[in-house]
Amino acid sequence: MKLVTYLRDEADQLALLVDGKLYNTQDLHPELPNNMQMFLMMWEDVIGVALHANEQLKNGTYRGSAIGIPYESVHVLAPVPFPTSCRDGYAFRQHVMAARRNRRAEMIPEFDQYPIFYFTNHNAIQGPGPVMCMPDHFDRLDFELEVAVVICKAGRNITAEEADDYIGGYMIMNDLSARTLQMEEMKLNLGPAKGKDFSTVIGPMLVTPDELEAFKVPAKPGHTGNNFNLKMTCRVNGVQVSEGSMGDMDWTFAEIIERCAYGVHLHPGDIIGSGTVGTGCFLELNGTGKLADANYQEQWLQPGDVVEMEVEGLGVLQNTMEQEEGTDFSLLKLKKNV
Repeated sequence: MKLVTYLRDEADQLALLVDGKLYNTQDLHPELPNNMQMFLMMWEDVIGVALHANEQLKNGTYRGSAIGIPYESVHVLAPVPFPTSCRDGYAFRQHVMAARRNRRAEMIPEFDQYPIFYFTNHNAIQGPGPVMCMPDHFDRLDFELEVAVVICKAGRNITAEEADDYIGGYMIMNDLSARTLQMEEMKLNLGPAKGKDFSTVIGPMLVTPDELEAFKVPAKPGHTGNNFNLKMTCRVNGVQVSEGSMGDMDWTFAEIIERCAYGVHLHPGDIIGSGTVGTGCFLELNGTGKLADANYQEQWLQPGDVVEMEVEGLGVLQNTMEQEEGTDFSLLKLKKNV
């Protein structure tokens, strides 16, 4: 099942996406809530109803009054527009190893001992469309190609063996990063914070696990949980710059959830990202390029750039980087004793 949130009468409207058309949930069945927040809160009571309606729409047996709306005709929002929190993991060994190699650092052995994550700004979650950036954000502005999940039922001290049952669905995530701000603050061993908190993009839809069964692959040896061999690519202004696979995750979402939930309550609406896939950001690509050629020209996102992320089975997430108008205010210029 593919769930989309779009703007309807200045409010967020939840719909099922079938064959390019959106069907409002409450029109399909009176028990279905009309927004994602309530759908996640009521998940165990309504998921069966929604899946049944989805199957009827797909096989042509639906006889209700809901009318399909063309997907292209609406303003699509983040599928989970008001998450209760947002964490981002660090699951791809290839990315971590390459990033450390590029700065001439040994691979850190702790990566293979436990999964880690950081909290980012859940109030800065957005979906497809323009991303408004301040001047300092464009000082080495970067994309990060990821997949994210959303928690669909509350839990605490969740084990990896049971954690996949807490995943409502999967979606593309672009963990945008202002690298100069990020690297500056992390010299003080705190962060990332200002380099990350201006925007995190998810979408364009939330895809439930049943849709991905054909792509399921075993977890890496010694790991626990579901994994899916989904091709991941990123294009900037129509030119492909990144390619990887969700199947390359070393730490599974189940294992990341286990760590997140240790001594902590997870809630419906919590978003958890995978971390960046190998080759999934300019920071890694630029470092690899400069190792091979000292004259390699670094690339970073510029005002007007269009970023398209595509993940097999999860759709295409498109955003345009736009400069905030009417201001040249800079945090970097406020540094003292420089």
